[in-house]
Amino acid sequence: MDNDLLHTEKILADRKTFYMDLKQNSRGMVVKITEDVGGNRDTIMVPAEILGDFIAALTDIKQTADEQDS
Repeated sequence: MDNDLLHTEKILADRKTFYMDLKQNSRGMVVKITEDVGGNRDTIMVPAEILGDFIAALTDIKQTADEQDS
């Protein structure tokens, strides 16, 4: 599959590294999220057209976590 990287972000958290790559392929844009823990990688692909829903769900989860933390 021929993917063109449009944007990338990297987050370091303890012993984990998260990579978020916005890519374009023949089917459209997708965000590839990869978790790397000591060389072991797991990846999910999120279609760009549902990023709003994905981010809204994460925002709701963060709000609940913040409320539980206080």
